[in-house]
Amino acid sequence: MSLETLTSLRDYLYSTLSAENMLWLAGQLESYVKSVEKDIYTKEDIYNIIKEGEKQISEGKFKTTEQVFSSYKELKL
Repeated sequence: MSLETLTSLRDYLYSTLSAENMLWLAGQLESYVKSVEKDIYTKEDIYNIIKEGEKQISEGKFKTTEQVFSSYKELKL
């Protein structure tokens, strides 16, 4: 969403909601942002995921493309 859209939305809500309702909405948005942030990976997280994958590949702990597609067909995905 663009900054212009967010600004317009803020101005609209400011003109229609009471101060109490604006504070409530701000609290709801803050709670939402905190819950979403938990799902975001950092660069370090991604690096560690790749490193673990490379380790598993070097140890022979992986499935070939054919095996993955075969398991999808079995699950009818």
